[in-house]
Amino acid sequence: MSTVCEFVLNEKEEIFEFGKVAKQANGSVLAKLGKAVVLATVVSEFDNPVDEDFTPLTVQYVEKTYAAAKLPGGFIKREAKPSEFETLTSRVIDRSLRPLFPKGYVYPTTITVMVLSADKDVDLQMLALNAANAALYTSNLPIKKSVCGVRVGRIEGEYVINPTSTQLEESTLDLYVAGSKDELLMIEMKSISSSELVEVDIEAFTKVHNANEMDEAQLVEAIGVAQKALYESNTTYEEGFESVCAPMKEVELVEFSIDEEVINYVRDNYSSNIKEAIKKLAKSERATELKDVAKLIAQDENCVSKEIEYSIIYEAVSIVKRELVRDMIVKEKVRADGRGLKDVRPISIDTNILPSAHSSCLFTRGETQALVVGTIAGLKDGQMYEVLTDKSTSMENFMVHYNFPGFSVGEAKPMFGVGRRELGHGNLGKKALEATIDKDYTETVRLVSEILESNGSSSMATVCGGSLALKAAGVPISGLVAGVAMGMVVEGNEYSVLTDIMGLEDHDGDMDFKVAGTKDGITALQMDIKLGGIELSVLKEALLQAKEGREHILGIMEEAAQEIVPSEALPLVEQFAIDPSKMMVVIGKAGATIKEIIEKFSVAIDLDRNSGNVKVSGESKQNVLDACEHIKTISNNATSRKEPKSVNFEDLYKPEDILTGKVERIVDFGAFVSLPKGGEGLLHISKISKKRVNNVSDVFSVGDNVEIKVLNVKKDRIELSSASL
Repeated sequence: MSTVCEFVLNEKEEIFEFGKVAKQANGSVLAKLGKAVVLATVVSEFDNPVDEDFTPLTVQYVEKTYAAAKLPGGFIKREAKPSEFETLTSRVIDRSLRPLFPKGYVYPTTITVMVLSADKDVDLQMLALNAANAALYTSNLPIKKSVCGVRVGRIEGEYVINPTSTQLEESTLDLYVAGSKDELLMIEMKSISSSELVEVDIEAFTKVHNANEMDEAQLVEAIGVAQKALYESNTTYEEGFESVCAPMKEVELVEFSIDEEVINYVRDNYSSNIKEAIKKLAKSERATELKDVAKLIAQDENCVSKEIEYSIIYEAVSIVKRELVRDMIVKEKVRADGRGLKDVRPISIDTNILPSAHSSCLFTRGETQALVVGTIAGLKDGQMYEVLTDKSTSMENFMVHYNFPGFSVGEAKPMFGVGRRELGHGNLGKKALEATIDKDYTETVRLVSEILESNGSSSMATVCGGSLALKAAGVPISGLVAGVAMGMVVEGNEYSVLTDIMGLEDHDGDMDFKVAGTKDGITALQMDIKLGGIELSVLKEALLQAKEGREHILGIMEEAAQEIVPSEALPLVEQFAIDPSKMMVVIGKAGATIKEIIEKFSVAIDLDRNSGNVKVSGESKQNVLDACEHIKTISNNATSRKEPKSVNFEDLYKPEDILTGKVERIVDFGAFVSLPKGGEGLLHISKISKKRVNNVSDVFSVGDNVEIKVLNVKKDRIELSSASL
């Protein structure tokens, strides 16, 4: 018999049903919100521990197209490779729930979330995490802490908890926070751009692009709003799920410890050697230097006589290394490479180094280097993709693709397909940059970041290089975006915040977060907290320190932007506007005129009939300019056809009224006559005379005044005849 738990949170009813399906899993639940239904299961193999000191957790989020009453797109009508959204959602769930597993839990575990029924107004990413949490919390695994997700939007200055997709379209903020009652574990944020009309003169307005960056105080305030919602939700879940929790399985938490005597011996006799190795370690993420120290210790007479294995010695070296790194940072306020806590590594920037690319930027910061290459294409050249709740295919016109080859960290391994980490870093880069691109820009832009060297913060190097690549490609942006990776080390009541962390500090620190933004504020944030929670006051301090680093990097980027020389490969594009009513003249009958222009000048032409915008592109600058002049000449010589104003004929005229009108246009079937009180009516050829009329032009000319009679009147049209009939 199943058990149902119903809660009302944030004015929405959530239903969790346990014991109905997938009963052979360690934990399972059917979670329902609106019309959305997801199945979450947890399975752990207690009889199959791994030998390594890590938790082998796999998270899968899977969308089924039947959930939206449609078939999979493409030739094969079966779900196959996960979409980017599915992969990113799996990553969000993993990053949120992995910290719950106790140290020493070495049993293969799989969390699977399947979307069985979709609802356009339900945030599936949030529901998926909450369902996975419910399955894990009520399972027999040794975990008894609830973690859920909450999304915060900002509409007209007001924060909205868990906005619908429609509300999110109106929001200037997309903030996703995961955490327990008392702890924040993961934060992702991006600003959402908007356009607004600004008055520049009396009755004169201009459209202004706004990236809607957030300052540090606003962001901390929004996170505080999310934290309150997390407390309410997790308290409700823990109380409501208590009655359906399975008895906890007693499993051994494996201790991977080595003899304290070995650690003390290494600490007492080789700390100076390890310190020297740490300084060299800053040049790479590899542990070559530490291995050399471990080999030296292994040859020590004491270790040889006691037959201590090399693996144990290396583990002891790693433990002492971590202690030294953290002690240097917290006590001495100095880092392994000699930098102060707020110092950013040296930066060099080279733009448009690839002559055949539309734009390129080689961004180097310390031992991290990203080559970001931009490509511009037409509106229809974007990436087609499907959203589960949409019936039609969507188009992505701004892409950031991040690649991390093995050689960037000195590893001899081939390049394979894109992994979750690469998708996640590319998505973060897109979030950071997208808000700055003018919303009226219609071209497709692809940025590819090739990481050539990595010693921490390659995703933020991607943001910096990507922003300059956009600038070099002539993409209209509201401002340059810089990114900086921050870290924190906590020892007791003391802590230190680090700017521009390297791989060593990321590995041995307690928190890492990445902040990107313009001179006006933050556009994107990603944070993973390893120490179980953080005070908002400390977070604000860290964000303000990140602002200093970001502004330092932006200053260097601004100087580099002044040196940009446009690539010769960049498409030559001219844009201008003509009277929309003359657009058909430019197109010509069956497109004959526009085809002739394209062939004559060897150009590509895009026309917007509604706005009158004309875009001409081609390889020859002169041909592009000549084509523009030709189109303008055709437009200027054409007669503008003004659209008639909306008129309610019933308010102005009555049947049998005798009027004097003016012939405006003559067509084969009659004449259009402008009426004295406003509006225009058709005098049909059959209503002109008692005699048969073969050609209207035999009776009337444009501009003639004619006596007419009103035959019939409706709101939107009027029927006329000659007054003599």
